[in-house]
Amino acid sequence: MFNLNKIVRPNILSLKPYSSARDEFNGSTGIFLDANENPFGTLNRYPDPHQKALKQKLAALKNVDHANIFVGNGSDEIIDLAFRIFCEPGKDVAMTFSPTYGMYEVSAAINNVGLIKLPLSTDFRIDRAVTRRLLDQEDLKLIFICSPNNPTGNTFDRKDIEMILTHFSGMVIIDEAYIDFSPEASCLNLIGKYPNLMVSQTFSKAWGLAAARVGVAYAHEAIIELFRKVKPPYNVSGLNQQAAITALENQAEFERNKEIILKEKAKLSKVLSGMEMVKNIYPSDANFILVEVENADKIYKSLVDQQVITRNRNSQVKNCIRISIGTPEENLLLLKALKNLNHE
Repeated sequence: MFNLNKIVRPNILSLKPYSSARDEFNGSTGIFLDANENPFGTLNRYPDPHQKALKQKLAALKNVDHANIFVGNGSDEIIDLAFRIFCEPGKDVAMTFSPTYGMYEVSAAINNVGLIKLPLSTDFRIDRAVTRRLLDQEDLKLIFICSPNNPTGNTFDRKDIEMILTHFSGMVIIDEAYIDFSPEASCLNLIGKYPNLMVSQTFSKAWGLAAARVGVAYAHEAIIELFRKVKPPYNVSGLNQQAAITALENQAEFERNKEIILKEKAKLSKVLSGMEMVKNIYPSDANFILVEVENADKIYKSLVDQQVITRNRNSQVKNCIRISIGTPEENLLLLKALKNLNHE
């Protein structure tokens, strides 16, 4: 049985959050002499610490209440805060499914939290039986599931995710950084069913705002309040909030760019599958493909020499490189560079 108070660190439950000047007065007009700001300039005022305008847009888009939304300085801040809120350093552990996004392991190490890396099957699926046995582990407080997964690109079976949510008494965070590219539905509609679920998404991928560092998490209001309590007061800049709002107001461009990326992924996969050096292309629900080749280290270096930069994932999945889908012109240059390798 999930009990939020039992899995939150006691010092976090008793923490009194910092109260900023914009918490004590949140009006938009007046002579502001309360926050020790410089009175001159156009970027001289602190941003809204609660990102109200952005949350209003997100609430309408996702059909959720603004109280169920947390906005972070990228999804990496959400990951880090989760460790701080739910895991006692040197005592509790978290779990991920390997291979997956590397920041879970980095954040665990920074926070001195042990990490169970449960291997995925050969087709990158969750082993339900092995996972079920671990869910009763007393010191296991937090599980991260990246779906669609990075670097493998696959979306995990909803039944596997719900099995974990049903039998685990800790927090489950579904990292949906690539969900906009997936034909599968988001887990956002499960928040009302499972009180231990948080779904994180991002503006870095399909929305094209990687430089702005805006991540979003959705969960029950009590969980969102814990994240608001622990975060720095002005964790997302005014410039970045406005960049996200502007993107949300241009849904047509978002859809157009996403359609191009998905079409290019299909075209690129088809051409790559006919190349002798390519041994396998794993199914992908993201904006990248994981490609098994004859010699990943050699091919990666040869592409770099031609100024085409892919990601060498040989250390995670043997002889695999991960290729992000670029513009049509960039993808043609990639294919040209790969064909050059055949003539070396």
